[in-house]
Amino acid sequence: MFPTKDTAQKSQNSNSPRTRRLRQPIPTTFVQFALAIAALTAPKVPTLTAAKYDASLVARVKQVLPNSPGACVLAIDGGQVVFKQGFGVADVQSKEPCTPATNFRMASVSKQFTATAVMLLVDRGKLSLNDTLDKFFPGFPKYGEKITIRHLLTHTSGLPEYETLVPKGTTLQLDDLDVLHLLMDAKAPLFPAGEKWEYSNSAFVLLGLIVEVAAKKPFHQFMADEIFKPLEMNDTVLYQRGFNEVKNRAYGHSKKDGHWVRDDQSVTSATRGDGVVYTSLDDYQKWLFAHAQRKILGESSHHQMFSPQVKTTRGDSSYGFGWFIDEYRGTRRVYHNGDTRGFRICVQAFPDRLAAILLQCNGEVEEDMTKVGERLADVLIFDREQSLTTKPVTANRTHPAASP
Repeated sequence: MFPTKDTAQKSQNSNSPRTRRLRQPIPTTFVQFALAIAALTAPKVPTLTAAKYDASLVARVKQVLPNSPGACVLAIDGGQVVFKQGFGVADVQSKEPCTPATNFRMASVSKQFTATAVMLLVDRGKLSLNDTLDKFFPGFPKYGEKITIRHLLTHTSGLPEYETLVPKGTTLQLDDLDVLHLLMDAKAPLFPAGEKWEYSNSAFVLLGLIVEVAAKKPFHQFMADEIFKPLEMNDTVLYQRGFNEVKNRAYGHSKKDGHWVRDDQSVTSATRGDGVVYTSLDDYQKWLFAHAQRKILGESSHHQMFSPQVKTTRGDSSYGFGWFIDEYRGTRRVYHNGDTRGFRICVQAFPDRLAAILLQCNGEVEEDMTKVGERLADVLIFDREQSLTTKPVTANRTHPAASP
């Protein structure tokens, strides 16, 4: 069962000034949603195909999709899949169509996978949320003695953002050790650990390295052996060039002279803990099932991940471990976006409705992905019955993901 408010509060450091500023933990969090969607694995839920969806609903979805060469959309409501379909192409060169089996780079949505790996090792007694950086990285500047794993998970570490430390003119991709060295050369933090919230890719790169140290195996291999393979997420990888490959791969794209061109990698595209998981709609469903059925984390770790740990500077949202938490249309929401070279991703879940949406785009969408996700949630969850009965307005879009 879920921890109560009182139990959840005891699990936090009540003497911390930062903790006192937090709003009360949600008594029933995303785990409630996850438990309910376990019904998706039951035989009564059919595998749906595009042909089985109401034409007006498909038209509504196309209408709200952003400009992108391709897109994949998953929607769950009431614990059942109500929409799962690909649009457009995975690669403008090959013209391969997007399908529910197409693997997109999840960008910062990958942080929930990194956080899960950390909490799995906490459950196994190999890590503590109070472990500090000096335990894992000898020679790290003295301020690392004050930065804990909990600070890294909640974006309250004060670490400098490594992207700002990359020397001008760098053309070779950075790996995690390059990031570690850049941070070790930075002699002061941006602010004392725990003083405030500031989104940090640096923190999650270090978390990936910490998993390697604690697990005594490469991060990508740990994810494959301990999470992806046991959950039969057979096409999901934490991508590391030369060590694994992405099956059914969607390539990223950007606009050049008004046309989409493949544009998939940047100098920072090879760092792992902050954003290199590739997965599909089919496999991401399994990821939800795993949390639903407690196949990965214990109750306490699961609860902490999906409960508010710190207030953010982004509207009224809080942050758990790898998830933002707020409300939409009066309903609790846990969500995260991903934004990297050639890809835009959005996942939003609504525990009270036992609902969620996932949108994967392989183009550099210029719109706010949170707003795009809300439009999809409106069409596929909150206003779905209306979408089925109301004739859609013709979309003013010419890109493959939105056109019939």
